[in-house]
Amino acid sequence: MDTFLWILLSTISVSLLAFVGILTLFFKEKLIDKVLLMLVALSAGALMGGAFLHLIPKAVESYQSYDVYLYILVGFSMFFLIEKIFHWRHCHKGKCDVHSFAYMNLFGDSVHNFIDGLIIAASFAVNVPLGISTVLAIALHEIPQEIGDFGVLVYGGFDKVKALALNFVVASMIILGGLVGYFFVSGEAFVAFLLPFAAGGFIYIGASDLIPQIRKETDLKKSLPIFAVFVLGIILMWGTKMIGF
Repeated sequence: MDTFLWILLSTISVSLLAFVGILTLFFKEKLIDKVLLMLVALSAGALMGGAFLHLIPKAVESYQSYDVYLYILVGFSMFFLIEKIFHWRHCHKGKCDVHSFAYMNLFGDSVHNFIDGLIIAASFAVNVPLGISTVLAIALHEIPQEIGDFGVLVYGGFDKVKALALNFVVASMIILGGLVGYFFVSGEAFVAFLLPFAAGGFIYIGASDLIPQIRKETDLKKSLPIFAVFVLGIILMWGTKMIGF
């Protein structure tokens, strides 16, 4: 299967995760919150593992330039800027407060998903194993995000059909990002920049958005399983590296 098909199928698969939010309608809110906390911990570990075990080593190995570390900082800073300008932030609960910037958040999420598509395109441009590991890290992050986003829209007054439609439209921006990355901005310079840029973004999301959520659990007995799942996310990414991904 050629690079284009890998990018297309991967981005379509990730975009379909937008429909996972409907599962929240069939479970009690308390159970959803517990499951989401575990998913957030797994996502945080996978993103940190993806950055430090896959993207950064591959960027350093391939391009052997100190610019790699500069681009990591640029990626970290840009994701911080996206959050501030577009008021993009993730909800990691089944029910979250909806504020006056709800539509702006949807726009910010669209930008974020578009960038994810570019990252997937750049990863597959290097090789298929790196692409697969990057898609896995992004997908694990998308699951709790989509559940939370769906909850925001439903509890904010949208009917279920409209909430699903909006979520899918926003999620499908990852497909557009993948196509733009493949057809219009491909090339060694693009990949050399985007791999460490993506690593910086992964680190920002994991450290600034996800880990603060799991740190809110202060009970030691409950925190240890959450930490174990976080480590499991890292081990998962390490395992994919060991088997060639």
